[in-house]
Amino acid sequence: MIKLDTLSRKLILVLISTVAAFHSLAQATDADFSIHPATIVSDRFLMGKFSASKRNDFVRINKRYASRTGMYMQKLPYDAFRAMHAAAKQDGITLKILSASRSFYHQKSIWEAKWNGKRKVGGISNIKRTIKDPTKRARKILEYSSMPGSSRHHWGTDIDLNAFNNRYFSKGQGKKVYSWLVRNAPRYGFCQPYTRKDASRPNGYNEEKWHWSFKPLAASYTKQAQLRLNDNIFNGFDGSKTATRIGIINRYVLGIHANCY
Repeated sequence: MIKLDTLSRKLILVLISTVAAFHSLAQATDADFSIHPATIVSDRFLMGKFSASKRNDFVRINKRYASRTGMYMQKLPYDAFRAMHAAAKQDGITLKILSASRSFYHQKSIWEAKWNGKRKVGGISNIKRTIKDPTKRARKILEYSSMPGSSRHHWGTDIDLNAFNNRYFSKGQGKKVYSWLVRNAPRYGFCQPYTRKDASRPNGYNEEKWHWSFKPLAASYTKQAQLRLNDNIFNGFDGSKTATRIGIINRYVLGIHANCY
């Protein structure tokens, strides 16, 4: 029988407890280890700090699918959208991309225009003058607009379709478009991340019936953002100091419908 000194016994006990703890953690967070290696991206990518026009995995959207020229998507989501567009057309539905990939710097220009009262926010002409408290002002902007570095539009997987107005999708042709998307978009890999807020989705942006996300890639990016990003990294734009007080990652990046996870 081998005799162990006190230090050796303590080291073995520590090793056993460490292995047991790691095993429990792996079981509790099994989904954390299921990210496909091919979808792993850098933190800079997650935060949109790149130019889509200079990446080989992004393509320019053809004008026939968009409201304007110069927009980009990743190749796989773009191909999926074109297939969905063709199917919708056969059913008498026209899908038009109004917005696609947006860089950190593009999102910064949108955010700061609102933050500094140069662009309307929910009917408020000058939010800087109307809402003095920085945290309250940020929360008002966050009803529909992301902080730079936290937008799903950075990834080239998300698109806005047909109208930036929920009312459009509640009647007439808009209602037909939305009903078609709800029934058929999942068949092409798309989901609606910002559904109506309720007990199942209490946090995040308000409902956006126009916003659709390519889940096969975006779900992985969401998980990577959850694992690697934190509220302290949001900087380089006006109002960034409110990120830690608000909880951008947990409340907004992760504040999506369960169908998009």
